This record gives sequence, C-alpha cells and structure tokens, in this order.
Amino acid sequence: MASVTFKDVAKVYQRGETAAVEGFSLEIRDGEFLVLVGPSGCGKSTTLRMVAGLETPTSGTIRIGEKDVTHLPPKDRDIAMVFQNYALYPHMTVRANMEFALKLRKFPKAEIARRVDAAAAALGLTPYLKRLPKALSGGQRQRVALGRAIVREPAVFLFDEPLSNLDAKMRVEMRAEIIRLHHRLGATMIYVTHDQTEAMTMGERIVVMEKGRIQQVAPPLEVYERPANPFVAGFIGTPPMNLFPAGLLGPGLVGVRPEQIRLEVDAGREGERPEDGRRAGRLAATVDFLEPLGSETLVHVVVDGTDFHAVVRVPGFSPLAPGARVTLRPDLSRAVEFVAGG
Repeated sequence: MASVTFKDVAKVYQRGETAAVEGFSLEIRDGEFLVLVGPSGCGKSTTLRMVAGLETPTSGTIRIGEKDVTHLPPKDRDIAMVFQNYALYPHMTVRANMEFALKLRKFPKAEIARRVDAAAAALGLTPYLKRLPKALSGGQRQRVALGRAIVREPAVFLFDEPLSNLDAKMRVEMRAEIIRLHHRLGATMIYVTHDQTEAMTMGERIVVMEKGRIQQVAPPLEVYERPANPFVAGFIGTPPMNLFPAGLLGPGLVGVRPEQIRLEVDAGREGERPEDGRRAGRLAATVDFLEPLGSETLVHVVVDGTDFHAVVRVPGFSPLAPGARVTLRPDLSRAVEFVAGG
C-alpha cells in the first residue's frame, strides 16, 4: 500500500478557461479511506482521473508513495479503478473478467487462481464464477468490478461514483461491502461521490470541493459539526444546515442544523410582532410543507416577514399541516457563525 500526495495540482483543459482543478494540495495517508465529495463540475472526478493517469495535470505533482507519477502512464502507477458503469467484458465469465488483468501481466496460473478464488469468496461471488455478466444483478456486477480490482493487489484503489447506477437498497448494501473490504485489506482508497450520505458513512476523512478548489478537509463529524464556510454548511447533511441571514438570529450569517431547532405550535399570542420574537431568540413562521419519513418528519417553514425558508427535524409523525402557525426556537449554543467572506 502507499500514500498519495498532491502538491499544487491544477488542471486547465483549454488556455483561458477556468481551471477544472486549482491549487490542490493534500496528503492521503497510507491505508486511509478518503472521500472526495461535491456537486457536479466541482473537479472531484478530474482529480481522481489525474491519480489514475487518465488526465495529465497542467501543473503540480502527484506522488504515490515515494514515486512521482505525474506523467507516468496508468499501467506504471500500481492503481486499480472501479467505475460507475462496471466496465465488464460481456462475453467473458465472472472468473475470466477477474483473471484478465493478471493474465496480461503473465502471472503464474496458480497465483491467478489463488487471487481470484480468494476475492470471489470475500465478495460472495464463488457461486457465480461461471456466469456471464448479463446473468447477474446490478449489485453482483459491481461486486465483480470490485473483485477485478482486488485481485490486482494495487497500492491504491480508486472509486469513481461506483454506486450511482444501483437502487437505494443495493447502494446501502454495497456501501457496507466496500467498508468491510477496506477493513479487510487496509488499503489506500480514494472514493468520489456527490452523495453526502456516502461521504459521511464511508470516509475516514472527507474532502469537500467546489469549483475546482478544496473547501474543507476533515473527519466526517467535524465537517458536519464545524463546517469551514457557508458552502460546506449548505452542502453537507441531509437536510443541510439552515443558514439564517443577518438580522434574523444575529448580526451575521448563522448556521443551525434542523435538529437544533425546537418547533412549537403558535398559540396565537396577540400583539406580538415577528421582530419581538426575534429579540427573544424566537422566530414566528408558517409551515410550507412536510416530508414524513417514518421515524421523523422534516417540516419546511417560511419565517414571517421574510422569504427565508428553514427546515426543522421533528421525531416521529407531525400532525402539522401547510399553513399552520409555528414558533422556532433555535439552540444558539450549538449554532455556527460565519464571518463575512468565510
């Protein structure tokens, strides 16, 4: 296994264009599971492809272990990549798909069989080794793609949104499979996703990206509890943090998680204006719509006298209906304040 080090890496596709990746400097520890997360077009897949050798940096260096791989071809980088679309050979059996890269490298037959059998057993693929990909489910095909990477025993595993084509239940199962795989192998893994749930549940550290730049690098809980800036606060979390504009809860931008707001049904206090409630740490609001999820309900509200929408998480089923009058009591002791330009 090996560490991966980026130093001032940038990628510009055409002269004069905005950089797809810019000023990217990061050290990924040997054996670490690191997740690159961000919206479409933020540069996360481009970064991964530069590690793989499928893209060449415009500037900067990339090292795998002690080796500078910035300009090396993919075959000389000791990496294995798992793609979103499986990329299996349809005319080959599961075993043949998993053997293929090892045969190209002229490994001994006994060693090929050992590696394939071990990977198949670990991924529950042993009963399917003689099947063609068309006879497998989506989850099984993704397991084959994982197995094909495992048998390589590379220094670094690269995952480019590998679960995007799976249904919700299978995504949960495959997340667990990849986490168990990492625990078993102790390998360095770099995982790209736009899904915050995948990032939060899988990564030992998360790299949040926007417009080609790193916004924050930290363990999942730290990113969730202490976002570095409003972009991270508004991106990480399902639902994300409410970003109250200046004047509602304080002089500047204040972030409050949905579960950190107590929601009370308005008893119809006569004569109290919305601004009176704000001075007392309360906000009068009207229910816009609800998202009942079974174990909890997400209540979407509009703060009175503004066009500001907020989300409140309440346990279980809520009897509220659109148009109901409510009062919000944010827990300001757990709020995050963002300074101007932060």
